[in-house]
Amino acid sequence: MDTPLRNVRSNIVQSIRAYSVKDLQACAEQLGHHFLYANLAKAQSKQDVLELIASQYTLPPHFGKNFDALYDCMTDLVHKSGPQTGFIVVLEHIPANSKFDKEAREQLLDIFRDVADYWSDRKIPFRCFYSFSVARSPRGEESAEGEGEEPMPTDKIVDVSPMALRMSSPFNAGYWMAAA
Repeated sequence: MDTPLRNVRSNIVQSIRAYSVKDLQACAEQLGHHFLYANLAKAQSKQDVLELIASQYTLPPHFGKNFDALYDCMTDLVHKSGPQTGFIVVLEHIPANSKFDKEAREQLLDIFRDVADYWSDRKIPFRCFYSFSVARSPRGEESAEGEGEEPMPTDKIVDVSPMALRMSSPFNAGYWMAAA
């Protein structure tokens, strides 16, 4: 079966990278897997993230809105509901700000890694794809870019892979060289 996931382990949590949400959804349909999608672009805090996941994954009303409850809903609750064929899960635009810092992001991803392990033990594929959001300053603020350069579109939240984050350093070399 030729799918975009032919080279992806069956139980993994990884950056979305070259995959599009639309392709992942089509692949889930083709494989007969559940497709769970959460767009977290509007989240600012841990509570916001959990509320958006709960509403977009349609978790039960008794969901406790904490990481332990998220794990329970993604594992035991689903396992007890009957046989499962597999899961393709997307967490798009995980916030990257002071209210949802690196530690909180890692805790969230660790929950999904634990969920992947849970389903792996049961021989059920569980692939989770994620991306981070980077808030940019709105237009009209002072730019650190040189004269004559085209301004960056900074009024949007931008989905950035880890590779792109490394490639687009916030330290603009031209700015620092001009200041010397």
